[in-house]
Amino acid sequence: MFVKSTALVFWHRSDSLLPMTASRTARERVRAELTREITDIARRQLATEGAGGLSLRAVAREMGMVSSAIYRYFPSRDDLLTALIIDGYNALGEAVERAEAAQPREGFRRRWLAVCHAVRDWAAANPHEYALIYGSPVPGYHAPEDTIEARSRDVIVMGRIVSDAWRAGAVIARDADLPPELESKAANLSALMPEVPEAIVWRALSAWTALYGWVSFEVFGQFNNVFEDRRPAYEHAMRLMADTMGLAQ
Repeated sequence: MFVKSTALVFWHRSDSLLPMTASRTARERVRAELTREITDIARRQLATEGAGGLSLRAVAREMGMVSSAIYRYFPSRDDLLTALIIDGYNALGEAVERAEAAQPREGFRRRWLAVCHAVRDWAAANPHEYALIYGSPVPGYHAPEDTIEARSRDVIVMGRIVSDAWRAGAVIARDADLPPELESKAANLSALMPEVPEAIVWRALSAWTALYGWVSFEVFGQFNNVFEDRRPAYEHAMRLMADTMGLAQ
């Protein structure tokens, strides 16, 4: 009787849990779909209004949702901005990771150039999202620590390339002396390139800022009427940065 009773209790509990679990899954699915719709509309709003003009009320109107309901998904404009920023960094990071992974491991310059072109191609295809993460700061907005992991994805790939090249003896360290006042000033970046001398880390930092400086000039129009065919110019500039880092192959 005890076993039978226990079995009955078990099945009753299972029956009562099943609809609750199914219902909870359905709610999560609906929430995920609505969250995705909100962020999609917000991205379109970035293209017309810019990050500073992002409005939860405007997004709610386009969705046919009462303005109070949207706050269940994003309590403030800053929360929505943060979600868009994380999405942007993750999309860029994924593009970089995919491009770099497709290259032979011992082709360090090829890996670097693949990363460079992945950044440029993604920015060209998503200029408003690029502007959100690399353009002018949004007045009154301060990015939380939640953005750090996504923001680091592309930098981690670059650090891995330099570290792999250094361990393989494929870095030519010409004029590698570092001014004393700069020693230990790039600790966070050095952590991504274990065993790599600080002087090479600084060269990598210079190359990385040159990459994003070039892409930003292109996205924001500073190269208009300067280059007609920008891809070869960009390729050459990024090869010079590979030379700066001392990547031998």
